[in-house]
Amino acid sequence: MAEFIKSVGPETAKGSVAQEAYDMITEIMHLDNGYDDLSPSDRKRQRQLNLKEKVDDYFAWVKTKYSQVTHNSTIGKALAYSINQEKYLRKFLDDGNIPMDNNYAEQAIRPFTIGRKNFVITESDKGAKASAIIYSLAETAKANSLNTYKYFELLLTEMPKHMEDKNLSFLEDLLPWSDRVQKECPSLYKKS
Repeated sequence: MAEFIKSVGPETAKGSVAQEAYDMITEIMHLDNGYDDLSPSDRKRQRQLNLKEKVDDYFAWVKTKYSQVTHNSTIGKALAYSINQEKYLRKFLDDGNIPMDNNYAEQAIRPFTIGRKNFVITESDKGAKASAIIYSLAETAKANSLNTYKYFELLLTEMPKHMEDKNLSFLEDLLPWSDRVQKECPSLYKKS
């Protein structure tokens, strides 16, 4: 729906089914964002108190509008998606650990989608595997609130010292969640 609004422009979209849906979803998301700092149980409670009725109203509206539009149209397909995925789209109401959207997941895979243009120059399976390992390390570092540059610097400094080791237990000390790594490579943006 957001793509439709972008494609036709906000003035043209005013009063459209897409704009109505977008406005309802945006309001729900805005309210839910206010619960980000709550514990999962408090977030669930607030969602039940303040969002459940709005979500119910949204799905009732979707079902009514779907019966009024051409089902093969872009908006018809978008409404059908909401109807078909309703069970899953409501899950966030029942569990404070579940985010309302998948923005975090999308942000985590963005480097892969940008990098895939570069993958065409990867000429071997080994090169592709090396790229995947590097991406995985970088994203794991970010997920553990590390300064990615410092983490790679630590890995590239420490690992060569152990190239002849038969015992790989030194790796435990280099895992992103280890006390050493957390102490030596904290993110500049780490929340306290």
